[in-house]
Amino acid sequence: MRRRFLGFGPRPTSFDVRRDELRKLVRRSRDVVVFAAVTGAIVGLAVRLFEYVVLEVAYERLLHQELWMIALAPVGGLLLSALILRWVGGGVSSATTDEYLRAYHDPDYHLRIRPTIARIAASITTLGSGGSLGLEGPSIYGGASLGASIQARLPKRFRGTDHRTLLVAGAAAGVAAIFKAPATGAIFALEVPFRDELGRRVLLPALVASASGYLTFVALSDTAPIFRVVDQQLFTIRDLFGALLIGIMCALGARAFAKLMRIAKGFSLRALPVRFVLSSVALVGLFVLSRGLTGENLTIGTGYEVITGWLSDPDLALWLIVTVFVMRCLASAFTMAGGGVGGVFIPLVVGGAFVGRAVGEVVNPDRYTLYTLLGIAAFLGSGYRVPLAAIMFVAETTGSPNFVVPALFAAVAAELVMGEQSITAFQRSPSDD
Repeated sequence: MRRRFLGFGPRPTSFDVRRDELRKLVRRSRDVVVFAAVTGAIVGLAVRLFEYVVLEVAYERLLHQELWMIALAPVGGLLLSALILRWVGGGVSSATTDEYLRAYHDPDYHLRIRPTIARIAASITTLGSGGSLGLEGPSIYGGASLGASIQARLPKRFRGTDHRTLLVAGAAAGVAAIFKAPATGAIFALEVPFRDELGRRVLLPALVASASGYLTFVALSDTAPIFRVVDQQLFTIRDLFGALLIGIMCALGARAFAKLMRIAKGFSLRALPVRFVLSSVALVGLFVLSRGLTGENLTIGTGYEVITGWLSDPDLALWLIVTVFVMRCLASAFTMAGGGVGGVFIPLVVGGAFVGRAVGEVVNPDRYTLYTLLGIAAFLGSGYRVPLAAIMFVAETTGSPNFVVPALFAAVAAELVMGEQSITAFQRSPSDD
């Protein structure tokens, strides 16, 4: 028999309390799944539209223009981006993924609509005109902004939960959609806020939104992996030692590239005339040098075509691979320094492909495809301090699990050599959060 509690009725038993808590937990989990799925679908649709405008409308048309127009297009894109950020955004910076990290760690930092519109518009002009940055930065930032905006308009009982719930869900959906890689999207959104740690508290919404965003995106495009792999041979012990060497070399390269990009980010805050003139001269010069050395436009665009096209030539000279690697890194840095808006995930991927191919030329020239992909995993994993996301990225974007084990060796070696360096200053150690 229950005793009366303070004269107001029967005192609840521990079973009643636990049952009520369980009901609340089930109700909240159901709400999280539903809102995360809706967020992912909206982000997937938005990312598909963004990719269509940038690549299929703007960039594809650019490639069919006269050579002098292609050379000058990135310069015009930088100028338009700067004007958009100043007039539309009210003078906001060109940061994208860094904005997601700031909002993740600071509940009082909000991703507002006006800066979001300005940065996305500026990224279209930067990337559509051949800027050497990635589409994933605006996709992460735009997805996170949409997620945070949706959560702010939900019922009070949901708004009172972790402020990062739909912020992370939106970011994960953005990555999952743009790379057609749902597992990569969830892992990257949880792994990138920290060094040597994974933000597990919002794992469920990240997974649900990634799947939803991916399904929406591929429903409007296709499911073909980004990188089509022909070399499906099994790896050997020799390749595992090669993977360790790739990890070491990629970590050294990623340390240098991370420092270069952080200098470029700082330079982008200087007066417009100074950064615009310097970046313009450098970008045009790099384009001319690329045409002179290779006959191709290797210093513009995201770099997918460099990996799937130029680097797939088995007869490339080692000195030329190294030279074009340096040129691509400089092109990304000057695009960032000039105030261009885009991500650095793909520049890390492209850099890793070059380093991996270069090491493969020395260790095992017949397996250059394998070594190229191992370089991607190691360079990306160490540069952004996301080894798990990097390995998953290689597996999902190639559609082949054969590279996972040697990629693990390469990523671990790179992580150990990388130390505390990172391409972003907004990551934290777990103890700081």
